[in-house]
Amino acid sequence: MKPRQTIVAIACACALGAYAHGEDHAGAKTKYDYAKAEETAFGKAADPAKAKRTVRIEMADTMKFSPSEITVKRGESIRFIATNKGQVPHEMVLGTRKELEEHAAMMRKHPEMEHDDPNMLHVAPGKTGDMGWQFTKAGEFYYGCLEPGHYEAGMVGKILVK
Repeated sequence: MKPRQTIVAIACACALGAYAHGEDHAGAKTKYDYAKAEETAFGKAADPAKAKRTVRIEMADTMKFSPSEITVKRGESIRFIATNKGQVPHEMVLGTRKELEEHAAMMRKHPEMEHDDPNMLHVAPGKTGDMGWQFTKAGEFYYGCLEPGHYEAGMVGKILVK
């Protein structure tokens, strides 16, 4: 099997579990009180409507994000607009490499698990979602799709905070 066929096969095999994980809340975000945003290792939630910069991210069934790397300034608030160009649900979850890997492992064990944290978007096929994030610390952080099998297939991007 060619690499592209393998990726498509993984995506199709994961589709049923992916729908269980994201279909009820795909694209919809819970109302969030940004004044109470908690600091994390990679920043904190920010009101996307107040961000001075917008970064558009495309998600594809080739298990890729475009762009796959972005650079932001420390302290900068970003409005992420993620569009799912594929046929299966995708996510954009912000975090450290370790956090994403741990979360991906948990999703493999519990693909039906639902969650709606301010650092993640669940985006149904053909839909768009947005979230805001302030990067308060310099470093290398990531965004990944944690639908079962997607992260492992390479659906991860890098954020360089300078």
